[in-house]
Amino acid sequence: MKSVNIKLSLAENVKSFVNIVCRHPYDVDLRAGRHVVDAKSILGIFSLDLSKPVTMEIYSDDCDQLLEELKPFLA
Repeated sequence: MKSVNIKLSLAENVKSFVNIVCRHPYDVDLRAGRHVVDAKSILGIFSLDLSKPVTMEIYSDDCDQLLEELKPFLA
């Protein structure tokens, strides 16, 4: 499992982020405080406080391709 902080400040960013994450087979969660949502759920992501960076947890150790695609969102 890998954890990184990401910043999703605009609605367009959330849509692009979800499209990228959905192309990969492993589970990805977003954590903001005690709230955890599926990173493949647009509605779930909008339920988080996106004014601050959130923690992305990828449940795979072989996720270099995903991290490369998500570079614009890394905080």
